[in-house]
Amino acid sequence: MKINKISLALIALGFSSYSLAQQESATQARNIEKPGEESVEIIKVKGRASQFYFVNESMMATKTPTDYMDLPQSVQVLSRQLLEDQAARETSDVYRSISGMTQFSYSGVTARGFRQDQVRYDGVQGDPYGGFSIPQLFNIERIEVLKGPSGMLYGSGQPGGLLNYVTKKAKFESNREVALFLGNFDTYGISADLTGTIDEDSKLAYRVGGFHQTASSYRNNVEGENSLLSFGLTWLPLENMVVNLSYDFIDQDLGGHRLRGIPADDDGNFLTDISYSPNEKTDFQRVRADVLQAIISTDISANLTNTTVLRYLSNERTQNYHEPRGLLADGRTMVRQFRDQFRANDEYSVTTDFVYQTELAGMAHTILVGGDYFNTDAEFLSTFGTGENALIPNIDIIDPVYGADPSTYILTTGSLRESGIERTGFYLQDQISLTDHWQAIVGMRYDQFKEKNITNDISYSDSDISPRFGLIYRPSQDMSIFIAKSNGFNPQSLSAVLGDENDSDANGGLTPEQSEQWELGFKNKWLDDAILTTLTFYEIVKDDVTVSNPLYTGPNDGQPNAIQIGEVTSMGVEFDVIGEITDVWTGTFSYAYNDAKITGGAPNSISNAVGTEFVNAPDHTLGIWTRYDFPSIASAFALGVDYVSERISFSGQDVKPYTVWDASWRTTYKQFDIQLNLQNIFDKEYASSGFNERGGHFPGKPRTVLVQVSSQF
Repeated sequence: MKINKISLALIALGFSSYSLAQQESATQARNIEKPGEESVEIIKVKGRASQFYFVNESMMATKTPTDYMDLPQSVQVLSRQLLEDQAARETSDVYRSISGMTQFSYSGVTARGFRQDQVRYDGVQGDPYGGFSIPQLFNIERIEVLKGPSGMLYGSGQPGGLLNYVTKKAKFESNREVALFLGNFDTYGISADLTGTIDEDSKLAYRVGGFHQTASSYRNNVEGENSLLSFGLTWLPLENMVVNLSYDFIDQDLGGHRLRGIPADDDGNFLTDISYSPNEKTDFQRVRADVLQAIISTDISANLTNTTVLRYLSNERTQNYHEPRGLLADGRTMVRQFRDQFRANDEYSVTTDFVYQTELAGMAHTILVGGDYFNTDAEFLSTFGTGENALIPNIDIIDPVYGADPSTYILTTGSLRESGIERTGFYLQDQISLTDHWQAIVGMRYDQFKEKNITNDISYSDSDISPRFGLIYRPSQDMSIFIAKSNGFNPQSLSAVLGDENDSDANGGLTPEQSEQWELGFKNKWLDDAILTTLTFYEIVKDDVTVSNPLYTGPNDGQPNAIQIGEVTSMGVEFDVIGEITDVWTGTFSYAYNDAKITGGAPNSISNAVGTEFVNAPDHTLGIWTRYDFPSIASAFALGVDYVSERISFSGQDVKPYTVWDASWRTTYKQFDIQLNLQNIFDKEYASSGFNERGGHFPGKPRTVLVQVSSQF
């Protein structure tokens, strides 16, 4: 894709805001603006671009208040203002703003060449959507992304990057907002968000939020309702303490889900219209979740603080869907498998961090001592049948006829699986100011993880150590150079280690995945902080890589569902910029080049490699979002572009490159804010991700129109 160089120079570019990964410390809580008091300005910012997209500190990469220029790792944060400007309703709407990140499937992404499904909420584990649903963003204040392995701070995970959703909290400043919105595909909904002080002493603040959306789809038999209720309290029991309490109820009722892709040929051409779905109208996916959370931040002394996060999550997911099992010889008749599945999780976690600032041997130290504990009890029950032998009719992908009755199917019910997972971690980190120009960071984490099959009383356990170090050189206040090494790991499931009693082909024996990254970065501030640029180079080596077996069709089919292929190496460059060209023109720019290849093991043993390329890892991604304000008419216009280069699927099929354009118009009339968003302006037909030959490629959304009217009072 060619882009005019002059246009690039004029586009307001962006490294989205870097901000706090957890909640405000007790020190910041004392600076909360209360009625009748003057607010305390903590961070000085320059210009409107900073107010829109940039905060000068981040805790995501260190768990300590650290200036962005002093971070020895890449971090990106998508501010609430950016999410609103892009009318981002769910996480798949925002990947253009994150360099090197693209959609994989559902809530999963590809980051720096690797699939990543795990996320954090307020810095801790506990995903209420559970993997097969896409998280909704109404209750999210900002999205933070820590690039590369994050094992030293956050434990197990994939090496490409970790997403953290920072939720909205109760504030002492009174604010009430109600919004109505509607769009094509029968989309309509309402949201309300109210926050303010409860008591006369301004020691207790509340938040009440609600969101409901109903929408159909461009896919056959698909519709959905999303509802969320959120209640929060911010309590200042002591001068040096702040307590944030919250409860969220999530109800997601998605008809016609769980969705697979559109069958494609080896060149990436869809074999039928993107409206096709193998699911019947009676299929559904239902998610209900309750989330309770407490964040307690305390200034123990002038130099010592503690933040403790307690989180409880109860989640139930039920699914009925028709899984595609492959085309017959005519190239249009799809064999289907019906699945009726139930999943339930009860998750508990506690995370506590102590931060101590001191001076030793003439050098300033910021020492982090922390630990976390995560426990989940899970249940899984599946009923299934495949093909005409189970009286499940095949479907024509070109001219699909629906109306099958699942009550007539001949199905097999598996045994109820009850399992438990425990993960415990302890970590120590020291940030050292060596001289006026040199800083260092060293850290180490120990993890213990255990999984148990409660039904059969079998278990396994293992442990791992994740180190990290970084060196930062500040030749001036406007420039920072860093080099860093970080490690990560990802433990296998119990069935992957010991085998699966319900699948004779799952022989087990898989070992934890290990990863290591080297990263070199350059950060610069230009034009009196008007523009910030970040340029990073990285290499990630991941060993014992586990992938889905593209030949697997179901239990006892002669194929394991997952296999290990050896080593994958990902090398790349990322360039991010944030800036304001004028007082009324600002935006973001994110470009990444990534080369992810299978470099060890037995790459010829699977069919998800063309040459040595790794699955769903594009070489080039580019995202731009630029906004221009017209103060005289209280309006703003924004334009965005998202480009992703060619990839391959698990089955080695090409996934074509695409370029999608979006636009936004916002204006204020009296007390109303009116916003119009156009997504995929030119109605581009494209695949947002590849999967496998029988499941097809996941199609991107066609042209979408959304109008919202909101009012604050």
